[in-house]
Amino acid sequence: MSNSNLFLKSGFVRAPLQNGVGRYVCQLQRIVLKFCKSHGGSRGIRDFIEQDLVDFAKQNPGVVVYLKPRRHRSPVVVAEYLNGDRVWMSVHQKTHSEITKWIENLRTQQGDVAATRLRKYQYTNYPSIQGPWTPFTFKDPELNIATLPDPKFGANNRLPLTATEQLRLMFEKQNLKDVETAE
Repeated sequence: MSNSNLFLKSGFVRAPLQNGVGRYVCQLQRIVLKFCKSHGGSRGIRDFIEQDLVDFAKQNPGVVVYLKPRRHRSPVVVAEYLNGDRVWMSVHQKTHSEITKWIENLRTQQGDVAATRLRKYQYTNYPSIQGPWTPFTFKDPELNIATLPDPKFGANNRLPLTATEQLRLMFEKQNLKDVETAE
C-alpha cells in the first residue's frame, strides 16, 4: 500500500460558494496555450488555435486566453482558477478533437481536483443529530429476539411476483378446486 496520498492536500467534496445554486460562475480564470510554430507535436494545438480559439473566447468572455509561442518546446496548456490552483497539462502529439475535449474539461472543473485527498465522500453544513441512516434504522425490533433462521424473516416479500410465480399459484389453486369438487 502506498503512502503517496499523505502528501496531497485534504478536503471535502464541495462546490465553491454554492456555485450553481443562484447563478453559475465559471471557475476558470485564465488559460495559457504554449506551443511551437514549427514542431510536429504541436500540430493539434495549432489546429485548435486556427479553428476553435476565437469561438471559445466568444463563448467564454470571463476566461482570459493567452497564446505563448515557444521554439522547440513541447505544447502545454496551463489553466489557472479563481481559487489559485494551476493545472498544467502536456498536449504533445494530441489531436485537435482531444485538445478540444481537454480544454472543455479544464473549463468546467473547479481547480486541481486530482490533487485533493478526500476526507469524506459526503459533506454537509448541518449534520444529523440522529446519526447516519442504516438498513436497520426502521426494522421491526422483533427481529432482535427472533431465533434464526426463521422463514418469516427469510421471505422475500419486497419484490412483486413474477409472471411464472403467478401462473404457478393459479395452477395450484385450480388443482385444489378440482380436488375439492372431486370429493
